[in-house]
Amino acid sequence: MKESRLILILGLTGFVVMADNWVVSPILPAIAKSIGVSPVRAGLLISAYMIPFGLFQLVFGPLSDRYGKRQVINFSMVFFTVGTGLCGFGVGLFDLALYRAITGVFAASVMPICLALIGDVFPMERRQQAIGTFMGIAFLGQGLSMAVGGSIAYFVSWRGVFFVYAGLSVLSTLLLYFVGRHAPSKKNPNSRYLSPYIDLIRNRRSLMVYVVILIEGILIIGSFSYLGAYTEYLFKFNYLAIGLTLTAFGAGAVITGRLVGRIVPRVGRMNTLSLGLFSAMMANIIFFVASVHPIVLITGVAFLGIGFMLAHSTLLTIATEFAKAARGTAMSLVAFCFMGGGGVGTAIGGRVISSIGYTQFYILFGILLFGLLITARMVVKEVR
Repeated sequence: MKESRLILILGLTGFVVMADNWVVSPILPAIAKSIGVSPVRAGLLISAYMIPFGLFQLVFGPLSDRYGKRQVINFSMVFFTVGTGLCGFGVGLFDLALYRAITGVFAASVMPICLALIGDVFPMERRQQAIGTFMGIAFLGQGLSMAVGGSIAYFVSWRGVFFVYAGLSVLSTLLLYFVGRHAPSKKNPNSRYLSPYIDLIRNRRSLMVYVVILIEGILIIGSFSYLGAYTEYLFKFNYLAIGLTLTAFGAGAVITGRLVGRIVPRVGRMNTLSLGLFSAMMANIIFFVASVHPIVLITGVAFLGIGFMLAHSTLLTIATEFAKAARGTAMSLVAFCFMGGGGVGTAIGGRVISSIGYTQFYILFGILLFGLLITARMVVKEVR
């Protein structure tokens, strides 16, 4: 099948999963009111999704190496679709939490295995552009999720949000099965479950990259996590306006994803990584002065999306070469580090904001991103 078609299909799959990942936050008050619990108790729905989403990234990587990446994605998307659809029928906190947990388990497979499949299909000289395009489409889903979720919940109901995403999931699942079935999907029956992880961690070169990805997740996801609350704090926007503001992240990521394949040959992979971390640093500095006007804030959000795409697509491309026979495992560890780092960064960020406020939080994370830029240039070795 055409490689461009495969990227679009995988991109749609990533779009649905990343949108579903963030969709509960803007509709949490509506869910809480509907099922008769406080918003604080309803926060269990976020934890019920995120915990298995993080843990099962480490499970699906070895499974994809052993049984085939495309086959595992097809299997997972069926159950992801079922879990998402069931959420629309939930009537209480317990059953909704159960359905979100099911969704989180199978959503965990999609991003790392799609990236590993791209690593199998695309040669190194075209791989970063393919990864950039895929990541851009996927994170557009994250950027749009608040606006889409808030709009559907406002005009229809919170249940409609899950039904819409289930419908999109059905479409992507069918495309994966019928159109994507001709994509090559390597199997390694001799692949083991733990030894590839041990090998990756024991190798200093790969370990340094994973450490950088972990810190990148802490700082970039940590910065993004509070942008909705910061927007409301500064300008008193409603959920729809907040969602549209955060869409600038996805737009910046999508546009940069399309251009990154042209940028790398001109400036080099390490300079692309540095440029990405510098852009993310500048975004945090812009957030520090964002109270001037909403356009300033939107510019910062776009810079964060651009920085994320330049930096993360570079690190992903480097990581695809760590274990060619266990590429699914290598990319699962990337996803685990990045999303785990994001969870840590969000927790730390909440405490920092409570102590010193939003503006000081963003300038602190901006300084730390500059430190990561310097560190990454010293410890990350480019793929040859």
